[in-house]
Amino acid sequence: MTTIRPSREPRPLGKSELTVSPISWGMWRLEGTDTAPVRALIDAAFEAGITLFDTADIYGFGGPGFGTAEALFGRALAEDASLRDRMVIATKGGITPPAPYDSSAAYLTAAIDASLGRLRIDVIDLYQIHRRDFLTHPHEVAGALTRAVEGGKVRALGVSNHAPAELSALQRFLDVPIVSTQPEFSALQVASLYDGTLDQAMADDVAVLAWSPLGGGRLVGGDTPAGSLLAEQGSTYGVDGTAAALSWVMAHPARVIPIVGSQNPARVRASADAFKVEWTREQWYAVMQAGTGEKLP
Repeated sequence: MTTIRPSREPRPLGKSELTVSPISWGMWRLEGTDTAPVRALIDAAFEAGITLFDTADIYGFGGPGFGTAEALFGRALAEDASLRDRMVIATKGGITPPAPYDSSAAYLTAAIDASLGRLRIDVIDLYQIHRRDFLTHPHEVAGALTRAVEGGKVRALGVSNHAPAELSALQRFLDVPIVSTQPEFSALQVASLYDGTLDQAMADDVAVLAWSPLGGGRLVGGDTPAGSLLAEQGSTYGVDGTAAALSWVMAHPARVIPIVGSQNPARVRASADAFKVEWTREQWYAVMQAGTGEKLP
């Protein structure tokens, strides 16, 4: 019986010249003032083979404050200059409380400079529009992003939480490719299987970075039907349900890159267990149906 097993090999980030790991570490819950725990997390990510580090300027809002995750990560990088060369650093901008979104040229230009300053780096490897600003024409967004690339501030461009038509509209006004898209995707959230996000990614060679691959933690511990199946699948290969949940996401032919959000070094290291899990089609679809609660036709 043919089985599907995620590859641990690094791969190009879409049509960019960047090479990234098949798992990313994300910082939406990164907080505090001490850089020692951050360094421990960075080292754990390296041990797991992770080279793609994803953050956003909004991370920290509602807790320590807007921009604090970037700033804390930047302080850790400043303490050891050798870390930067081992990473592909991705960040995002465009969510602007109390107004929900702003992707105007003036805002994005300032936001990119602010992120560079907080991260204490010379160039952002992947800059992503965090969410669509309905009041800014994609031509204006593209202009700001193009100037950032031409000015050497950004290497590659991506989007987050964008529908396929929204990605295409922005791409229409860019001379450089959008290399990544970042949807929510897990066994509990499969909209991107149906709305064209993953199909567009495969057709146009766009990397897929999946946020919340553990369903906000609901797939951990076997408390849901899908979580129970994932725990069972993981145990077959001597790993836990978390590893199986990541593997489930990665089994899709779009070669989805799950973003691991844990702030526990041991759990970050354990993300590499995802490569041990194999799937038959019957097993993979059983998890999907358990997650959605709907039987496939």
